[in-house]
Amino acid sequence: MAKVVMLGRPGCHLCDDARAVIDRVCGELGVEWEEQSIAGDPDLERRYGEQIPVTFVDGEQHDFWRVDEARLRKALSPKRFRLRRG
Repeated sequence: MAKVVMLGRPGCHLCDDARAVIDRVCGELGVEWEEQSIAGDPDLERRYGEQIPVTFVDGEQHDFWRVDEARLRKALSPKRFRLRRG
């Protein structure tokens, strides 16, 4: 099963937009997702501070700044995981 992680920070309007898309898509597909704040983490701030929100699918960076709903759906499609894992 896929896992989605979104890196963001409080008060980020792009993060609010991304969160809504991720929540909708993951909810419809039954995929787990979590949000992690980069605030207070110097390493994450250095690496991703100019790109938030940043989304990862199974540990691989998928998008930054905006989440394309169709692209996320495709990345989470069962066919993709059968081909990659099987």
